Amino acid sequence: MHILVLGAAGMVGRKLIERLARDGHLGSREITRMTLQDVVAPAAPAKAAFPADAVTCDFAVPGVAEKLIAGRPEVIFHLAAIVSGEAELDFDKGYRINLDGTRMLFDAVRLAGDAYKPRLVFTSSIAVFGAPYPAAIGDEFFSTPLSSYGTQKAIGELLLADYSRRGFMDAIGIRLPTICVRPGLPNKAASGFFSGILREPLAGEAAILPVEEDVRHWHASPRSAVGFLVHAATIDTQAVGPRRNLTMPGLSATVGEQIAALKRVAGEKVASRIRREPDPFIKGIVAGWPRNFEARRALELGFTTAEKTFDDIIRIHIDDELGGKFVA
Repeated sequence: MHILVLGAAGMVGRKLIERLARDGHLGSREITRMTLQDVVAPAAPAKAAFPADAVTCDFAVPGVAEKLIAGRPEVIFHLAAIVSGEAELDFDKGYRINLDGTRMLFDAVRLAGDAYKPRLVFTSSIAVFGAPYPAAIGDEFFSTPLSSYGTQKAIGELLLADYSRRGFMDAIGIRLPTICVRPGLPNKAASGFFSGILREPLAGEAAILPVEEDVRHWHASPRSAVGFLVHAATIDTQAVGPRRNLTMPGLSATVGEQIAALKRVAGEKVASRIRREPDPFIKGIVAGWPRNFEARRALELGFTTAEKTFDDIIRIHIDDELGGKFVA
């Protein structure tokens, strides 16, 4: 099996590649080749039993998508995106990557011919939903995004469903919760502080909290995100039916509950490294975000999380990224 990963240098992309290299198979099929794409050079997985070709390019440039699928990958993971905060600040860039690039990829697959119909997994976002919200957003809640990023992802979901309905590809869209705790350096996502207020204190550094502690949001660990992607790539789409976009399970927690979990896991001294510095721009974006979900369809279709509490999310970060140790 040949697998193409777009956005392979990103955090989720790297962890997905590591998982696939470790497993050596996807579902019941052996992986024989991987193509890894990003705008910066993606790293090939260590000790993989198959070749992995790294391609450094902008997939939203006309003609590039056709080249990326020239090897006819059976599975395509589309993780490439401009994140929420950057998409809001740079309108043109957000639409060029998140919408135009996605459409170019879908059309490249469509125009490749009837004999080619790959499984395509598209990472969407809970930002496709907009306020006012019920206590828990169910599978029937309508999509009314309140940000450019959410709008771009919502359009991608509609295109995915229509291209799948027409038989051009066999695609699944998964609306990821905010992934926490994200390892590495902060990015331009408006949601970055959810990870930052945990990641930096655990590393002995100060962190900035730009919102109030009563802000509630929907989270999942990187470990869970990779599990969602793998399951989406192997699921029986006949069971999914025509509604190809699914909200993933997660954990609803307030910022205050995050900090309380940090205190339980790592102690008061670690939590004291968080500084409260309100940011009106971030607060304005976060005010329109969803807080809680009832992801019934995804659960019935076998999507599961790796954590039950926010303490688990923090412990997963310590185990997977910090070698089991943190700076007390």
